[in-house]
Amino acid sequence: MTVEQILDAMDDMLDKALAIPLSGGKCMMNADHFRDLIGDIRLNLPQEIKQSKIIINDRKAILDDAKREAENIVRVAEERARRLVDENEIIRKVKEQATEMARAANVQSRDIKRAANEYANNILKTAEQSLIDSLNQVKEGRAALHSQATGQRKNSFDLE
Repeated sequence: MTVEQILDAMDDMLDKALAIPLSGGKCMMNADHFRDLIGDIRLNLPQEIKQSKIIINDRKAILDDAKREAENIVRVAEERARRLVDENEIIRKVKEQATEMARAANVQSRDIKRAANEYANNILKTAEQSLIDSLNQVKEGRAALHSQATGQRKNSFDLE
């Protein structure tokens, strides 16, 4: 069942619940069945929420990998520079290349970090909107139940 279907089932269950007289709108229903439906909602939460948790966990690994790659590039450049120490011009060129490689690695690291942050933000934004939509549906259901309960109380007073 989808989250929508489960919420509809919960709404139907509340509609069919036995009203307790003089209790201010309270009713009796099967709490275990209601808890099962809540459990079903948790199991059917949108995949984006599950993916966002994975992305948050993987973000650190992505950033650590980018940092290790940048450090490896710098180390390789430094080793290469040490091997080419024979002449001043070669040393200067190697240092320039090492600096450029380090700069490129830092730029690449920042780009990877930015992309990972944007991706995680988009997934979390989608998950947040999904949760807001679900919460609004629950609020609407509660409001409908409240107005229905209020309407039933008014109708019972009209009969007297």
